[in-house]
Amino acid sequence: MSPRGVATPDVRERLFAAAERVVERDGPGALTSRAVTTEAGCAKGLLHAHFAGLDEFVAELCLDRFARTAAKAQALSQLTGQGTVARNLNTVALALLDSAGPALSGLAMSRPATTRLVREALEGGASGLTAIEEAVATYLSAEQRLGRVAETVDPSTAALAIVGTAHHLLMTSWPGTPDPRPRMTRLVATLVGG
Repeated sequence: MSPRGVATPDVRERLFAAAERVVERDGPGALTSRAVTTEAGCAKGLLHAHFAGLDEFVAELCLDRFARTAAKAQALSQLTGQGTVARNLNTVALALLDSAGPALSGLAMSRPATTRLVREALEGGASGLTAIEEAVATYLSAEQRLGRVAETVDPSTAALAIVGTAHHLLMTSWPGTPDPRPRMTRLVATLVGG
């Protein structure tokens, strides 16, 4: 445990990773500020020193993970013409489902204040599912110009299907249910032909 008065490096990420472990291991109902700080091995008040409360913490965690996935989606353009289209898309699609994603989404949706904070941030321009969808559509269009995606594929519709399915799987999966990743991988393969 970090001694009182000693700076904790990368405090946000340390707390976020601890929260994901708690939710993944014990379910969304086990997430409390005390559970997070205990899991992170830091002072009990550290979470409240950096966040207005648990709702803000969960909202910031969800927004951080959306932003990370959006950055991966935007990096798809650098992979145009490399590897396979399905593998490249799976990197982004599966990132939405990685870690404690399904449980965190359920947790956020069960906390009205958290849901409001996330919605307000997204309306204010924070990266979310729309940014991911746009990046996937842009990537698919680029691959289509190279002939690696069939002309019959509508990039915007395929991107919506990928992001929409990820959202559906996030909302209907929780610890103990079947792993949603194989379904996502099959969808991507079906949409882009392998």
